[in-house]
Amino acid sequence: MTPSRGRAEGCSVLHVDMDAFFASVEVRRHPELAGTPVVVGGAGNRGVVTSATYEARAYGVHAAMPTARALRLCPTATVLPGDVALYAEVSRSVMALFRSITPLVEPLSLDEAFLDVSGAGRRLGDAAEIGEYLRARVFDEQGITCSVGVAGTKFVAKLASTRAKPDGLLVVRPAEVIDFLHPLPVGALWGVGAKTEEVLLRLGLRTVGDLAHVPARTLQRAVGPAAGSHLHDLAWGRDPRRVVPDEPERSTGHEETFGTDVDDPAVVHRELLRLAERTAGRLRAGGWLARTVSIKVRFADFTTITRSRTLGVPTDVGQELYETARALFDALGLDRARIRLVGVRAERLVDAGSAPRQLELGAREHGRRDAELAADRAARRFGAGAVRPATLLHRDGDRRVRDHPRG
Repeated sequence: MTPSRGRAEGCSVLHVDMDAFFASVEVRRHPELAGTPVVVGGAGNRGVVTSATYEARAYGVHAAMPTARALRLCPTATVLPGDVALYAEVSRSVMALFRSITPLVEPLSLDEAFLDVSGAGRRLGDAAEIGEYLRARVFDEQGITCSVGVAGTKFVAKLASTRAKPDGLLVVRPAEVIDFLHPLPVGALWGVGAKTEEVLLRLGLRTVGDLAHVPARTLQRAVGPAAGSHLHDLAWGRDPRRVVPDEPERSTGHEETFGTDVDDPAVVHRELLRLAERTAGRLRAGGWLARTVSIKVRFADFTTITRSRTLGVPTDVGQELYETARALFDALGLDRARIRLVGVRAERLVDAGSAPRQLELGAREHGRRDAELAADRAARRFGAGAVRPATLLHRDGDRRVRDHPRG
């Protein structure tokens, strides 16, 4: 079959998204729960939903919702704590399957990825046939379902996979893009968050079609030059970005939900230090250096913000991660705001063996990195926490309920 003909003519991009990934893996492990509402997340008053089966979603349950509220909406739901290691293992298997089809795989998270299948057509058929083949293989090998969007661009393929959920496939050929896009709400466009959507709605722009027919200069005045041009292009289906293969591990980090809301900057600083030390340990264990440090702050009302800073020289030193994370936090200028969660991430990772290291004039023969490497050796011999910064030796009670590794 000629790849450019037939059902997926003009399409070479797939967006594959696992359906209710964490919850689906749990149901696979507990088959007696099939067809019932299942919630994965923390229990108790501080727990948060991370995934829910479609049976639970029918009651209004969704990710990031407090577990207590989810149980009020769906009292019959089974709540499971989750198993990050298991989900990562399943994800690795799924991504390996994708890479057996094409080397052009761009993972977005554990449960979704873009694929450029333009080079696989002669072997496996057009993009739609490849999408169906992948769905069958994922179900056969992993016992879970996925949804696939097929299009000529990444943006449209992602929207198509969302429309195909659950357990479906949707093809949007180039000639069909405008009819597909224009009835959608403006919030469907990449880059339209809550604030931008509010601005667009005030202008009377409710659908993508409304936005498409507004002059680009008007949009630029409303939301800024770059964002205005970007949204105008997307509204007409223009998305020149290619599928960029990436290493499976692009970032690593930890985040923590406090047992009670925290408004003391000193407590937050101490937690940032602990998270930075743990993140640096994971970098050194994996042979990575971080080019960028980011923090996440979630407030008592579940509002969440992130901030990041790119370093002059990549690092795997916990103290350097902490100093950057603390500076990012302090720059927020929070006035005793009640904080529910903080996180530290190391991003844009590079191989430690090939990256240059900073040389400092008059530096000691053995610096902070040597001390942290010695701490790593002690931890391997005597257990985690055998050596730690003095600030972390005495803590004001145990405020934590969860520590979330993010790989």
